[in-house]
Amino acid sequence: MRIALDCERMKYAHTGLFEYCLQLGNALKRLKASDDEISFYLNPSLQQYFETGDSFINQNSLQKFIFPKVNNIDVWHTTYQLSRYIPKSEKIKLVLTIHDLNFLHEEKSAAKVNKYLRKHQQNIDLCDHIVAISHFTKAEILQHLKVGDKPITVIYNGCAEPILTLDHKPNYIPDKPFLFALGTVNSKKNFHVLIPLLENNDYDLIIAGKPDPKYVDKILEEAKRLEVEDRVYVLGAITETDKYWYYQHCRAFLFPSIAEGFGIPPIEAMKFGKPVFLSTATSLPEIGGSAAYYFTNFKPTQMQEQFALGMSDYIQHQPADTIIRHAEQFNWSDSAKSYLEVYKTVLNG
Repeated sequence: MRIALDCERMKYAHTGLFEYCLQLGNALKRLKASDDEISFYLNPSLQQYFETGDSFINQNSLQKFIFPKVNNIDVWHTTYQLSRYIPKSEKIKLVLTIHDLNFLHEEKSAAKVNKYLRKHQQNIDLCDHIVAISHFTKAEILQHLKVGDKPITVIYNGCAEPILTLDHKPNYIPDKPFLFALGTVNSKKNFHVLIPLLENNDYDLIIAGKPDPKYVDKILEEAKRLEVEDRVYVLGAITETDKYWYYQHCRAFLFPSIAEGFGIPPIEAMKFGKPVFLSTATSLPEIGGSAAYYFTNFKPTQMQEQFALGMSDYIQHQPADTIIRHAEQFNWSDSAKSYLEVYKTVLNG
């Protein structure tokens, strides 16, 4: 079986799709049968993230207009649901992963929602098998798009094992206990609602991730309004080693996102046995399960109460081992095994 994994979206570093392509690609290499071949569709400038001896199909932006003929590929896995880089050969079976339909939850106009639905439908019409990364995402696909009799399989994302460097320290080290939040810093992540959690305590709040400047301003304005601006730090994108340091040393991890197809950062924090506080929106209850604590709404007083109750429960019951065991079910080996089964099914179907 000759497989091509579309890793084009790795051009956006420090994103979930970058991590997804890299980790899934490496896991597929480890677990494929000896007679399977895997090629990575990737711009030459990014091929350094894989090994020198790996097989590559060179990607460039002009191919979104005229896709070149691809030889010796049986299954093409499109890992970005709106990709325009899809081979047109009827001999190649197409697997499409849909990560989320977040645009349904982002207060977009009806015209924009319909535009996104049409784009998703175009790729669904081209593919032979759909993969959703959560049951929540699958339910939304079935509700809002026309799947017909095409199979749709749920495969959870994995979560890489943390790599700790004992002597590593990030550029910014807080001098007091801190809460940590991580993700692309935009309105969908909803980080500004966390600011009231700093009232009546001495915590710092560290927010890391690729920033949307306008949304960062909103966070800082809220911090200034509540007179806690000296305890809020928006760091921007950080390295993997910095990320793990903050997970390891934070008092709690906060993720109040209003739209997620999966949500890897909460699982990463759980691998350290940390108390994780999530919103109840979209897929997050499915991913966090009973091992997480939840904000049921974003009213400051109720968030403060739920945070206090959660931290009290964590201190009283010490559930770190249970939290770690929950996180262990999300691993890239299991994800890759499931994808390999999908590839076999679509090829033999």
